[in-house]
Amino acid sequence: MSNLIEAINNPLLDPEERLAALRGYAGAEKAEGNGEVNNHIHTIYSFSPYTPAMAALKAREAGLQAAGSVDHDSAAAAAELKAACAELGIGGCSGFEIRVSFKKRPDGSESPLAGRKINNPDSEGIAYITVQGIPSPAVEKTAAFLKPIREARLARSGNMTEAANLLLGDAGLSPIDFENDVVKRSQYERGGEITERHIMAAVAAKCIEKFGKGPELTDGLRKSFGLDAGPKLEKFLSDPSNPHYLYDLLGILKTGFLPGFFIQPGENECIPAKAAVDFALSVGAIPAYSYLGDVGESPTGDKKAEKFEDDYLPELFEEIRAAGFKAITYMPPRNTQEQLERIRRFCSEGNYMEISGVDINSSRQSFNCPEVLRPGLRHLLDTTWALIAHEYLASADPAWGLFSSGNPLASLPLPRRLEIYAGAGKALDRGNPGESAPDIIEHLRKGRKFS
Repeated sequence: MSNLIEAINNPLLDPEERLAALRGYAGAEKAEGNGEVNNHIHTIYSFSPYTPAMAALKAREAGLQAAGSVDHDSAAAAAELKAACAELGIGGCSGFEIRVSFKKRPDGSESPLAGRKINNPDSEGIAYITVQGIPSPAVEKTAAFLKPIREARLARSGNMTEAANLLLGDAGLSPIDFENDVVKRSQYERGGEITERHIMAAVAAKCIEKFGKGPELTDGLRKSFGLDAGPKLEKFLSDPSNPHYLYDLLGILKTGFLPGFFIQPGENECIPAKAAVDFALSVGAIPAYSYLGDVGESPTGDKKAEKFEDDYLPELFEEIRAAGFKAITYMPPRNTQEQLERIRRFCSEGNYMEISGVDINSSRQSFNCPEVLRPGLRHLLDTTWALIAHEYLASADPAWGLFSSGNPLASLPLPRRLEIYAGAGKALDRGNPGESAPDIIEHLRKGRKFS
């Protein structure tokens, strides 16, 4: 079994080889479903310890009933993730995450968000959004759309690596080789993205090479870069056998080392929000703004106090409306009850689909999200199934996309449409959702609904 697990999570194998290993893994059938869902799982195609097949398996073993991949600037995980979910008998969907500019309005005038921190801790006027529910026939067009963005980020990453090398050299550490230490660590050549975490992983390797693991490392970080791990991370990094060592070290470097070499992205990398929305709608996908919310006393205990969109939500939603977004994503574990109630109110008033997802990109993170089982958030389970139905029905017939103007149900209020699509998503054959989609469409076309 261990050989199969290694194959399932081997980034050097082809997706079909990973899926073949997954089919042979008997343990995949042992977990009991708990009803939870997660639509925001990162894979090796951005920065994550998990291949798409392994991400699906980890989701199933955590008891999730549905899982979705959302990689930075890449939809390369889509086919494998959905095939793996089908093998495991859970719902699957796909999307990507992208940074866009809110500095200008669609009419070219300056936006009131231009000089504000929105949901991105590193940049003003730049926001993370997601494009959800990409129909399978659109994945190739999506890759072409994202290609120049990936190329721009690749160039900036090379420049940031040079800047990081200056800091490393000043501390007596050996330099990073961008091609061997960063690019080859990624899945860039297979359609994936290079992120700042790839560079910091290379920095982490140089630090371990210089100081070793254990107390010597935290002492070296303190003396060379003025980085204080804090008691919790210092304890983790004092244990050389810690299986999450790299990700714990990245936590320190992201906060204390990254600002020293970070270069702001340009317009060729962060395209206007409306341009991203227009593309998503053109291929039948769902563009979604990612609400983050201020952090005071972090509900999860792992975020520093920081302000994001909460002071100007009415203005923000005006810009979201003008750009044409159809959905809002948010992370229930991250926000307070007051924040969740407020964002839900804005979604209801603006007629936006609500999509839940918890950002998974570290081996320390749990795939579970029990918050979605709370009475006030259980609707997020149904919107997940509606999202899954949208992706498979739109793949079979573009007119059946949730927000398609040609949808036979387009005249229905969005809540009713979501209810119908949630039933359709649950009615899909879990093992062969794509093959069952035409039958679901025919069922709906005849005016029949799913309970």
